[in-house]
Amino acid sequence: MVKRRDLLRIGAAVLVSPVVFRSGVGLSQSSGLPIEVSSYRMDRTAALFDGRVTIEGTKATFFADAIGDMNSAAFGGNGTREITELGLHPFVLAHANENFRDYTLLPVFLQRQFRHKSIFVRTDAGITSPQDLRGRRVGTPGYSSTSLTWIRGILQDEYGVTPQDVEWVIANKDSSAAEAGKISAQEQHLPEGINVSSGKAGLDESELLLSGEVDALFHAATPTAYVKGDPRVARLFSNAREVEQDYFRRTGIFPIMHALAIRRDVAARHPWLARAVFDAFSLAKSAAYDTKDRLTWALDMLPWYGQELEDTRKLMGRNFYSYGMKRNRKTLELLFSYSQRQGMAKRVLTVEETFLPESLEFEERI
Repeated sequence: MVKRRDLLRIGAAVLVSPVVFRSGVGLSQSSGLPIEVSSYRMDRTAALFDGRVTIEGTKATFFADAIGDMNSAAFGGNGTREITELGLHPFVLAHANENFRDYTLLPVFLQRQFRHKSIFVRTDAGITSPQDLRGRRVGTPGYSSTSLTWIRGILQDEYGVTPQDVEWVIANKDSSAAEAGKISAQEQHLPEGINVSSGKAGLDESELLLSGEVDALFHAATPTAYVKGDPRVARLFSNAREVEQDYFRRTGIFPIMHALAIRRDVAARHPWLARAVFDAFSLAKSAAYDTKDRLTWALDMLPWYGQELEDTRKLMGRNFYSYGMKRNRKTLELLFSYSQRQGMAKRVLTVEETFLPESLEFEERI
């Protein structure tokens, strides 16, 4: 297994791409337990895909895939991969409502995002504060996705706006399908007690916003119109960075979107494997940190990248993208409570039932 100190010498050769490779097969190790691993290829997993970091004791093949497709395979009973990335809230719904037990979670949190930035509005709709969303039509392609569950929870806790205060318009197309895959059934769960309708056929959620069929848009993906500078579309929080930093400063919450999961039968047959997987993913993330510290200022086009990294660490700590339960239990329990409060999960889950028991004690060695 590649040691952390060795990664400093080879980090310069790596330029991580955010592009999703749906069917690509990663590097296979030469000996050990054969396993297949599905996840996005990102800065924090690249060292696993290219073989700089290995899962000790395994012959692992890595597959870059999209989250919707990984969710559907696992929750639909077709999950053949021993290790897979999954959407956290879809897992909550499958576990709480569908008695899904094929996989259990590991405290490796591969996707985290603050979500104030994910609320977009029409600039002519007169929406200048969260409270102005009351009585408005809000578009989205996936009501029960993890990102939407966080947005609704934050709006209710921070601004007093409940899911019942708006009319939800569900798009029948998703503008981010190429990156996220087909929306899984668990991302389309609609609870009782909300005002919901279907969007115009053939329009994705961004097109619903541009057409004026909705006043606002909640979605993890940034609308194309916003990226292109269309004056009809703006973020509700124009100073989203400052708002999100203040939210973290006050709450300590860094929202979790995706987590790593292991098949229960495999974990039972090979009790050493979960720890080996956790350690390898932690080491791969450490390799990404090393690249950010030493090289990303040269590899990334952002002119003040180094300052942004320093500012992030001042606020959130050096290991700001933490794995393990110790620093993340509060965040997980908040999402679990949001799901039940929003009428989606039948009950509030616990970390003890959703995560592999021994993994609750795993801590990073970086």
